[in-house]
Amino acid sequence: MFSLNVPLPPTVGRLAADLHPKQAGFDRVRERHTLVCKRFGVEDLPNRVADGGGSGRSDRSDRSDADPADDPTADKTDAVAALCDDLRPHLSETDPFEAAVTGVDVFDAPASGSRPVVYFAVESDGLVRLHHRLCAAYGAIEGIEGDDYVPHITLARGGNPEPGVVADLVDSEIDPIRWRVHALDVYDPEFREVAATIEL
Repeated sequence: MFSLNVPLPPTVGRLAADLHPKQAGFDRVRERHTLVCKRFGVEDLPNRVADGGGSGRSDRSDRSDADPADDPTADKTDAVAALCDDLRPHLSETDPFEAAVTGVDVFDAPASGSRPVVYFAVESDGLVRLHHRLCAAYGAIEGIEGDDYVPHITLARGGNPEPGVVADLVDSEIDPIRWRVHALDVYDPEFREVAATIEL
């Protein structure tokens, strides 16, 4: 699965680092922070990649002489390129938009995974509109997308934080961080890296 993410300004990472001492007791504290616009599964990839045809690559699973030592990233490179090509028409009418980290909040009962989830709350009408447009084109993941979409940047989740820790984080006074989004990143969670960038 890939995701289309909003690039974050360095100030977001610095603010997360400032709050790091308050995140004791969580199972997982994020070191890399992401703001997801939309997730894409294999079923969302253009047919030429999902079906193994039309992109110029051969389907290794049908070759008796397939070499297990073949580059394992070759198919993924094709998939990223095809996804970007498929996304560009949907993004062509999207102008750069404003986004802002406005505070800290918590999902007490997240749709999946361990709880609680503490996160930076993000306000961005442009991001929400884009998310809904992409959901109309690709479908929404139940429970976390479409009408359930909450723009956020996860800080920590799970575990048994001491009583009052979550409330202390949520009550943290922060100066809003505002920035203008000029591009979106196709993010590969397997390698935890940006696989491609699409300018708006």
